[in-house]
Amino acid sequence: MASSGESPEGGNDTGIPSLEEQFKPFAKFGDSKSSGEAITLSNIDKWFKQAKVIDGKKITTTDTGIYFKQIAKTKRNINFKEFQTFIETISRNKKVELQEIEKKLTSCGPPGTTGTTHAVKSSAVDRLTDHSKYTGTHKKRFDEGGKGRGKEGREDVPDNKGYVQGYKDANTFDQKLDSPKDLAAAPVTPEESNKA
Repeated sequence: MASSGESPEGGNDTGIPSLEEQFKPFAKFGDSKSSGEAITLSNIDKWFKQAKVIDGKKITTTDTGIYFKQIAKTKRNINFKEFQTFIETISRNKKVELQEIEKKLTSCGPPGTTGTTHAVKSSAVDRLTDHSKYTGTHKKRFDEGGKGRGKEGREDVPDNKGYVQGYKDANTFDQKLDSPKDLAAAPVTPEESNKA
């Protein structure tokens, strides 16, 4: 499907990549494990929206979903040859010139992230995210450099000594019991009271 201006090697003289050269980056987009040999429906929709093939009137994401399932059957993605059949099917059924679709798809550029949310910078955000102004337990969640401490900063780890927090005479019970004063004040059991 070489259009005019394409060289025999697959690229072209005008600097616009071929359809197959555009296919690979869009097939890989958002999936680090993808080799770029097969593309998913969501990536096709992204590519079509970026190239303005999907306009919401003539061609919609519903149309791409229907024709994708006709080609892919039960598979989650399609290879380049199946993709060519896919755009031919859309072109034929939606009465849009195939060359027009291919031109839009090749000239839209690499996959972009337009419309994504950017971090807001304002004095309110700066004030609320300044860890040096935190108090109480929230202050303990960060070290002096402002780096989060993770789980260590979120949980109070019990010491499992058997004493309540702040008890100062820990491990002194046996010593107190051995003194004569404590023996006199020790409680009397019912057996001992019956002997008396």
